[in-house]
Amino acid sequence: MADKPNIILIMTDQQRYDSISALGYPYAHTPNIDAMIEKGVALTNCHITAPSCVPSRASLFTGYYPHTTGVLANGQKWQRTWVESLRDAGYRCVNVGKMHTIPYNSDSGFHERYVVENKDRYMEGRWYFDEWDKALAAQGLVKQQREFYRERADYRERLGCFDWELPENMHSDAFVGDMAKWWVETYPPTEPLFLQVGFPGPHPPFDPPARYSDRYLKRNDLPLPKPTKEELDSLHQELKDKRQHDVEVDHDSVVWSLDPSEDQMQRLWAHYLGNVTLIDEKVGELLASLKERGYLEDAIVIFTSDHGECLGEHGLIQKWSMYDIVTRVPTVIWSTAGRFEGGRTVDGLCQLFDLGPTILDYAGITPPNTFEAKTLRPALEGKDWTPRTHVFCEQIGDVAMAGGTEFMTGVRSDRWKLVHFKGSTDGQLFDLENDPKEVRNLWSDPDHQDHKRELLDVMRDWLIESNFKTRDVMAAAR
Repeated sequence: MADKPNIILIMTDQQRYDSISALGYPYAHTPNIDAMIEKGVALTNCHITAPSCVPSRASLFTGYYPHTTGVLANGQKWQRTWVESLRDAGYRCVNVGKMHTIPYNSDSGFHERYVVENKDRYMEGRWYFDEWDKALAAQGLVKQQREFYRERADYRERLGCFDWELPENMHSDAFVGDMAKWWVETYPPTEPLFLQVGFPGPHPPFDPPARYSDRYLKRNDLPLPKPTKEELDSLHQELKDKRQHDVEVDHDSVVWSLDPSEDQMQRLWAHYLGNVTLIDEKVGELLASLKERGYLEDAIVIFTSDHGECLGEHGLIQKWSMYDIVTRVPTVIWSTAGRFEGGRTVDGLCQLFDLGPTILDYAGITPPNTFEAKTLRPALEGKDWTPRTHVFCEQIGDVAMAGGTEFMTGVRSDRWKLVHFKGSTDGQLFDLENDPKEVRNLWSDPDHQDHKRELLDVMRDWLIESNFKTRDVMAAAR
């Protein structure tokens, strides 16, 4: 084995844990990701630190919680990453696709960046032309986008679901997969390599070519969410406001419905899963090219996502909430040279940003002792490893968060979850053992006040410890 393995980090955007067949969702057609899971180690309880793209990614690529980075919502500037350490250690560092740095084109430690951003950039970076925009323009094409979708008579009924009608290879996920494959097949082989590939999907608009969604439209067994009136009435006021907000404001070309029909829900899930299948196809092609060029002779290959997605559960769409379908992400780590045994799971709690020090660890780099993220190497290698007792998540008010909610903080143990809303006397408390779908809110239940108090204390102590541990992180800026 080499001193420094090649490291391949493949990330999707807004992909739920339960969108992959090998992770227990048999309705999905994901043979290539399934094969990675069969050969690698699946982290079945990996949770993000923020329920939206920019803060989650800033946390992952720095090793700190959002309140430490100061990046707590989309649109906030961030660009410094631990990729700089890989570059300094001799890695060739390449990004193809989405990183979602702000500014989009900062080098962020990479030697080369081929930036492809969100499919829909109506609110943010609208006039930034990425590699995908340029490729479309070179063919005299303009990407499908909100302005065009709004012209459709059925726009409000589509729930963000559309067919990709331009050439199939010009779909953002096909384009990113093909460009990553082109780089691997074109650039003279160099080792060690750190390659980050960021697929923009299955983030909305939900717009795969029709052949991908058709297989799911024809299924009559998809377990579509059907929240009860009792649950909808019991939602926190912030989430009730968000439901209404998402009907009135079309974020990412999605106009939500307070009472979607079964046909609408079938289409929503079919288009989402179709986009996942498209990505899976491109992952398989990329891995084949990496193998052909010799990069997989000794590599650490990671597949994950920046957060999940509500697709009708709890009457909600998209992210910006702290249910497990948003906070829990599919994560698999595979050693192609047998550095650790594959074909197994690690079920203890961990956080997405723990991938950062894990990558540095395998690259022979000692992570800074101020990192709040922790290496997963002992867990991967079957050595003594203590899972996190609690995972944490936080988010400030965003363009898509409704009402007066300024800040949400979540804490989750193996069994219990609490969500605190700044300025509200109400919150969320769920017993995940007896209520895994997080339907019954126990916040005001007199029989569970001890659990609420315990988790509030854990949240307080976490913030105190975090502030103490990271007190010198900004020393160079003082």
